Amino acid sequence: MTDRAPSARNQLPGVAARVAAAAATWQGRRVAITGACGFIGRALRQRLEAAGAEVVGIDKRGRREAGVIAGDLALPGPWQDAIADCELVIHCAARVSNLGSRTQFWRDNVLALRRVIDAVAGRGARLVHLSSVRAFSDREFPDGVCEHQPVRPDGHLYVDTKIASEQVALQAHAAGEVVCTVIRPGDVWGPGSRPWTVLPVELIRRRRFMLPAWGRGLFSPVYVDNLVDGIVLATAEPRAAGRVFTITDGMAVPTRVFFAHYCRMLGVRGPLGGPTWLVRALTAVAGTFDRLKGLDSELSPAAVDYFLRYGSYSIDEARRVLGYAPRVDLAEGMRRTEAWLRERGLVGA
Repeated sequence: MTDRAPSARNQLPGVAARVAAAAATWQGRRVAITGACGFIGRALRQRLEAAGAEVVGIDKRGRREAGVIAGDLALPGPWQDAIADCELVIHCAARVSNLGSRTQFWRDNVLALRRVIDAVAGRGARLVHLSSVRAFSDREFPDGVCEHQPVRPDGHLYVDTKIASEQVALQAHAAGEVVCTVIRPGDVWGPGSRPWTVLPVELIRRRRFMLPAWGRGLFSPVYVDNLVDGIVLATAEPRAAGRVFTITDGMAVPTRVFFAHYCRMLGVRGPLGGPTWLVRALTAVAGTFDRLKGLDSELSPAAVDYFLRYGSYSIDEARRVLGYAPRVDLAEGMRRTEAWLRERGLVGA
């Protein structure tokens, strides 16, 4: 399914102006970004710094030269004092993986958010919390699902803890601790994306990337610059308070179509596909073998499940309330991504 907007191309200059005006709202004001060294956090930091915001970054790794403070968000610490007077907090930090223990996921995806809220509670701060479309569950949601659909735990730790984190954020909003908006991004891709760009390219090159159901599942991409547009718009829109918004590129494509672009960049046929039972078995064996060798492998049955979605996500609420529309389409995003991959020697000569 494609979430169509016939006049979207004509709206793009207006979207650019709205995004620029929203970013300018934070000029000269203190803004905190958690996960500031991550893929999405870096993109947000660059956008808001360019608009004149005073950005305070928090990340486990820290980068003092970039204004990013090291801190474990699940633990109270000096990082809380550093963001206490920030007027806006964008919470990007999370365990984005299908691997880890129940305690690790809860700690990184739920408890850490509560500690961030503790730092700014009662000070009139605005909080934008990044959740995921996976809150709808990985399976059995209706095509064109919108924010009115109830969230659905399904036993995957990432899914269940993202749902729990939304509860923490919206509960804090209801209690008047912060003014909160929840963003549910689709499959975030583009230059620097590990799960949907770097890792698939590496696996395709090694001929270890195989799609279940012969690649008929649906992929719902959101190019990173489009996601940043949606987040920035949400930071400045009063009607976004207490709301949840899905942000994607406004389309869903078969997985075999999306990942065929990376195969073309690598000069190989594909992507490979097969019956689900076979892909699940091969993935389980390969992932177990990798982990026995001490490798940080994302190959798992849960990863296979994610490629078996057959529904898409509506962005009508984001269009209507935020004035959002994706400015970078699939072809342009792939052009930019290929250039980035070639610069780093990850594809081509």
